[in-house]
Amino acid sequence: MTYDFNKIIDRRNTRSLKWEKEDMLPLWVADMDFQAPPEVIEALMKRAEHGIFGYPGSCSSSFQSIKSWMERRFSWQVEEDWINFCPGTIPALSMLVRTFTHPGDRIILQAPNYPPFLNITRDNGCHAVYNQLQFKQGKYHMDFADLEQKIKEPRVKLLILCSPHNPVGRVWEKEELARLAEICLDNNVLVVSDELHADLVYKGCQHIPLPLVSDGIAQNTIVLSGPTKTFNLAGLQTSFSIIPNPQIRSRFKTALEVSGYSRPNVFGLEAVHSAYDYGEPWLESLIIYIRDNLDFLTEYLNNKIPILKVIQPEGTYLAWIDCRELKMETQELEKFFLSAGVFLNQGYAFGPGGAGFIRLNLACPRSTLEEALQRIERAIISRLNL
Repeated sequence: MTYDFNKIIDRRNTRSLKWEKEDMLPLWVADMDFQAPPEVIEALMKRAEHGIFGYPGSCSSSFQSIKSWMERRFSWQVEEDWINFCPGTIPALSMLVRTFTHPGDRIILQAPNYPPFLNITRDNGCHAVYNQLQFKQGKYHMDFADLEQKIKEPRVKLLILCSPHNPVGRVWEKEELARLAEICLDNNVLVVSDELHADLVYKGCQHIPLPLVSDGIAQNTIVLSGPTKTFNLAGLQTSFSIIPNPQIRSRFKTALEVSGYSRPNVFGLEAVHSAYDYGEPWLESLIIYIRDNLDFLTEYLNNKIPILKVIQPEGTYLAWIDCRELKMETQELEKFFLSAGVFLNQGYAFGPGGAGFIRLNLACPRSTLEEALQRIERAIISRLNL
């Protein structure tokens, strides 16, 4: 079956967060401008036609779909009782912070990183400790010497890992994951691994779920995952945790029940089942299309806007672009792109190491990407009087 990712779908006036700024071309928040797989749409329509939307019961069929997906994609044999549905990754992460830390505790973040990590840390009364990524020879790396020092600071309780990494696009190798996880294990620091982009990896790279690194590490890891990024289902608020350690799992399950979030969305259950069981061909075509968009972006910048440089990602549908040669201060850079009519995520929002960069969403039709780049090109030509 062929999929038309070039098709323009008007998302204005659909209560879309991404498209609320009608005067802007939005390439910011991480959702796609593509329809979900046909099988998912069909399953949701069939469920809607039933017309009764009562409390959902057993989740066994959806759990089985998750288990099959994890084994098929990552050779990870997940037990059904390891899985708990959550009302989105951000609410789940917030509940994890409340469950496994106390106000005044410290959480290690690997900046530049997804902004809600810092927001959740602060909002729950904790302090962020930045283990900043190192940018060397066009690629980001973990700074293990810095981590070994900072993890020994008083009251460090959690490390939040982003794997694959948002925004820099790294797909961490097994040796990197093993060293990070062993440092955490040796210092009794729990790892929460956000693996929501795990399925969106380019050819030549392989995502490794952190618990697969070793049995010991598996007992010190909470994985957050779901079909939301993979199949463009974020609005259904359906994600899940995978926790091999029974004591840790029990504490989090209790936190979910106490919060009232123990039951998943009835449409979310249908989406999980249909996406994981039938959406794989769509996903494979999607990854090729996004890779082609990345190549188009890189070639366009190299040929027409060489002052901007793409940090080549290994996964996700996000591009991290170095704008430092424009020599603009943070607020000036933000206003510049807005004046060009393109709404992007500004790098400063991603914490230390982010200033001077932008994050661009590649999950859009090629014509949308091309128009955005043309707007940026015209603005830069005007700015530099070329």
